[in-house]
Amino acid sequence: MALRVEDRAEDVEDCQDGAAGPGRTEGTASAPMESWEAGPTAYAGPASPVRPGRTELGALATSGAPASLWLDVLDATIRTCQEHGRTDLVSWLWQRRAQLLHPHLRVLVVGAAKQGKSQLINALINAPVCVVGEDRGTMVPTVVRHTAAPTAQLIVRAAPDTAWTPDAARQDSIPLALDRLADALAETVAIQPAATVGRLHADVGVPRSLLASGLQLIDTPPLPGLPAVAPAAVGRLRELATDGRADLVLFVCEAGRELSDAEVAVLADLGRLFPSLVVAYTKTDYAAHWRRDLEASRMRLVQAGVPATVLPLSATLRVRAVQTGDAALNGESGFPALISLLEATVAAKPDRLARATVGVLGRTVTERLAVTLRDDLDAQRAESETSHAVKRLHETQRRMDELRKCATRWQTRLSDEVGDLMSDIEHDLRERTRAVIARADETFTEADPVRVWDEFEQWLREALLEVAQTSLGWLGDRAEWLARAVAAEFPAELGDVLPNWVPGVQGDVSERVTELESPQVERFTMTQKLFTGLRGSYGGVLMVGLVTSLTGMSLINPISLGGGAVFGGKSIREEGKSLLRRRQAVARATVRQHVDEIYVGLAKDAKDSVRRIQRALRDHFTAVTEDLQEAIIESLRSAKADAEREASVREGRARRTEQELIRLAGLQKQALALMAGPG
Repeated sequence: MALRVEDRAEDVEDCQDGAAGPGRTEGTASAPMESWEAGPTAYAGPASPVRPGRTELGALATSGAPASLWLDVLDATIRTCQEHGRTDLVSWLWQRRAQLLHPHLRVLVVGAAKQGKSQLINALINAPVCVVGEDRGTMVPTVVRHTAAPTAQLIVRAAPDTAWTPDAARQDSIPLALDRLADALAETVAIQPAATVGRLHADVGVPRSLLASGLQLIDTPPLPGLPAVAPAAVGRLRELATDGRADLVLFVCEAGRELSDAEVAVLADLGRLFPSLVVAYTKTDYAAHWRRDLEASRMRLVQAGVPATVLPLSATLRVRAVQTGDAALNGESGFPALISLLEATVAAKPDRLARATVGVLGRTVTERLAVTLRDDLDAQRAESETSHAVKRLHETQRRMDELRKCATRWQTRLSDEVGDLMSDIEHDLRERTRAVIARADETFTEADPVRVWDEFEQWLREALLEVAQTSLGWLGDRAEWLARAVAAEFPAELGDVLPNWVPGVQGDVSERVTELESPQVERFTMTQKLFTGLRGSYGGVLMVGLVTSLTGMSLINPISLGGGAVFGGKSIREEGKSLLRRRQAVARATVRQHVDEIYVGLAKDAKDSVRRIQRALRDHFTAVTEDLQEAIIESLRSAKADAEREASVREGRARRTEQELIRLAGLQKQALALMAGPG
């Protein structure tokens, strides 16, 4: 592929004739090719609709406010980014600032492979400056600019992020042969070290009036993934837009199909970086239904909110029109509309385009900063619930509430258990003393108190001592259990809150178990036996004597005397048994009374002991509760003070963040006003 910058006179004459119509004169002097570079604006199709408030490229030539206005807004945005510590945004905005102040309009031509973007550039400036062909394409970015004489070189930039401008820092530049530009570029790129591939771009200069006005075209390697997948293309486009310092993006898509979802996603992402885009629908010369697909793509862009001007183009018709000088064919190619659009954009760059670009940049940057601030506000609100001081305050309040509940629980538990203990100890004493009384009753049912009293009294004393010691010992065990049961009502994290001692039964139980004196019982003396025998024998003598007198015997006879003796002995025995039963009854009553007296004394001692235990445990656990309450109250004061300090700090930060959001909203409002235009 040779780079031709001279134009044949006959081609120029044909072109002039095509533009002027019939009546051309033979031998007319050749006109310069610049007339065809501008070309007539023959495209009269529908304009691409955009969202309200967004700017179409066709309107960028409208006069606006002075440059200082958008420059002030941009500088204010840069200062805001510096205040927020966003050095990445500051660097990016400084690059865009320098580019907006530069008189050249840099157009980034992008698209997927084999969409016709390189051929579009060649046809636009009527020179084979970009590599085209089925077996090869754009290997490195190619910057096409105006020069007085044709030039071509491969530039090795000093760093990957260095701008693709002639005056930018470069490490090396390698001249390329103009007559075999494609081969020379491929050969030169192939011998470069792999580490420099990301720093390479081709710089081609041609003398064209369209470029002389300040237009620079940047042909880029095909975007990866398109038209099927967007993420890789989005990332690559962001790099190209930053490294190439582009003012405008020309997205190339071949006719014969609608824009894919991935391409719409890529354009939507570009719409957040540029005020407006140009979508070139290429190869309309061979697509039968390109108008239908064009309108469908326009509607998809409108629905996605992408500010884009969609133009149908045919590089083949453009080249043919140049070759034949056919003005109508040139208009049908669509290139006059593109040229008019680019010329208007070049003219609008110092004012309207700069304003719209700053509006988009300001809106995008303030939205990014606002997202960070809103996230910070949300984090502060979340922190207000999760901060250490607030957690400590909530934990202390929980402990205070738990302590109040605990105080109620242990007091109720102590009262209930003391009531149960009194009932149990009284019942235990009663059962044990009843067992002693039952044993005494059993003893005195058979034994004579007079004969066994001394032995019985010693047994009774020992039995009652055992009852007292066993019952009151059990009271001590129950008191320890009671202390543990009440202590269990306190939270486990408090540790051991048991008292060091539990009061027992005061006094010596042996003093309560006194000796039982022998009861006053009626004894069966010999005199009583004699009189009892005489009373019984008298009746027997009379009864037997009367019976025997019937036989003629005297009233008193041996038989009646024998009968009297029998009756007298029986009376003595019966009286003895009666006296024994009375003595046993007296003994049992005496024992019952004695045991009851001892039971009453032991029960009183037990109840007094339970009361002392209750008071001791109540005083101990009350003191524990008061100590805990005092410690918790002090901790609550400290936690509340810390939480209030943190809340004050957070509120201050929140106020500053909200004020900063308001300031960003004002800055965004100024940026949006730039996009809306003057007035």
